[in-house]
Amino acid sequence: MNNREYGEIVVKELQATLGAIDPQASEKFVELLLEADEIFCAGAGRSGFQIRGFAMRLMHMGRKSYMVGETCTPNITDKGLLVVCSGSGTTKSLVNHANKAKEVGAKVALITINPESTIGKLADVVIEIPAVSPKSDVQGAVKSIQPMGSLFEQSEGIYMDIIIMMLMEKLGLDSDTMFGRHANME
Repeated sequence: MNNREYGEIVVKELQATLGAIDPQASEKFVELLLEADEIFCAGAGRSGFQIRGFAMRLMHMGRKSYMVGETCTPNITDKGLLVVCSGSGTTKSLVNHANKAKEVGAKVALITINPESTIGKLADVVIEIPAVSPKSDVQGAVKSIQPMGSLFEQSEGIYMDIIIMMLMEKLGLDSDTMFGRHANME
């Protein structure tokens, strides 16, 4: 196959996963993001890369957002929201973060393949992305020609950009306003 043929298949896979996400869960996620004084983002591996982009976009919107594990990240309080990206929903360090957030009264949002996971049971909202992964064997998952968890990781990145667009609409923001907060010490 050539790059265009692969591209068409990948786009169809993404349409299938993104089209299967529950709109009510997305609305609840947006509500939690709007209610939170601070938003803490956590993910491991490639999911960690994806959620870093989300934390950055939240900052561009003027929201206090942090990556869990960075040295300049403050403590979470009962007014905070922890957003976790985890295909399996069982990554030990992320389970620890979710437990700590709940212990102090913070809310937890999970973006995952496995809503019945350990973190899924703790979360205030679970966003299920039905993609295949070697770490999660979920019935009805969208099959993929891509390696390992690529479909999930791509889907979560695009999904979080969609959530940013939903927040922009609710807050009356546009790209020009957000670009004013773009890094100027690059």
